[in-house]
Amino acid sequence: MNANPRLFSFVGGQEGPWKVTESHVIMGESPPDVERLSILPGHVPAPLPGKGWVLRGVTSNERYVTRPEKERLVVSQQGLGRPDADCAVLIPIRKNAQWWGLTQDERRQIFEERSHHTQIGLEYLPAIARRLHHCRDLAEPEPFDFLTWFEFGERDAGEFDKLLKRLRGTAEWTYVEQEWELWLRRG
Repeated sequence: MNANPRLFSFVGGQEGPWKVTESHVIMGESPPDVERLSILPGHVPAPLPGKGWVLRGVTSNERYVTRPEKERLVVSQQGLGRPDADCAVLIPIRKNAQWWGLTQDERRQIFEERSHHTQIGLEYLPAIARRLHHCRDLAEPEPFDFLTWFEFGERDAGEFDKLLKRLRGTAEWTYVEQEWELWLRRG
């Protein structure tokens, strides 16, 4: 059986290269506390109760973007794992049934024409790198629809806060029913 190279498991527990520095519930239920985080390729089984958690998602093609927007993202985006990107934030999000009841075109209208999600993100590149993981594309149900992983240098933490504030003020965020932030530091 071939492993899916686009599948990643985010493992919260007592071990891992990323140390949890803060955890914030924005909406919904609070995650179990963990000290560290690992991002591992493939499917990692859930730990024993009380020993942490696993969230899974797959990378995919860019959605809701036009060709010119995608080209600007490709030119501006930096890769993950840069030596100076010693801070990271994992943001799991679940959107409500109303969002998923919309057509692709209707979601694009909210995502970009009304919320300007891509345009806002472009303003913070290349300092803030990101990778989006889709959870709804997996065979087994996951508690979130998206896992967004951000990396940046400590000097850019204030800019990251501004990015979050701007995105959360958009029409798109009225469809979010669960969200939390896990702030991390490498080492």
